[in-house]
Amino acid sequence: MLHVTCAIIEHNNKILICQRSASMKLPLKWEFPGGKIEGEESKEECLKREIKEELGLEIEVGSALTHVEHYYPEFSLYLYPFLCKWTRGSLAITEHVQAIWVNKSELKNYDWAEADVPVVKEISEL
Repeated sequence: MLHVTCAIIEHNNKILICQRSASMKLPLKWEFPGGKIEGEESKEECLKREIKEELGLEIEVGSALTHVEHYYPEFSLYLYPFLCKWTRGSLAITEHVQAIWVNKSELKNYDWAEADVPVVKEISEL
């Protein structure tokens, strides 16, 4: 079971979403950026590290949303979503095909990785 964090990064009333590359698991699906928790790091430390590595952004980690337990055919994960704010840095994509800022009302229009779907639903209801 993988333990993965994801950041719902808000800036100027928009949310950052990322599209996975064709070579990644779940190719071309949309997701909230984040990654696997390593060693003894906290969920918040993991998020800050992953967002800096993958997107070049520094974030402030806010409140946690409901965690998701999801079983894909090839792997299973616990996904820990957090509301975050962009504090510094310039967007520089290293792993994804694209990263875009969208309005909360537009989230439902994307082809999401299945584990992110409950997170999209929860955000839409906030």
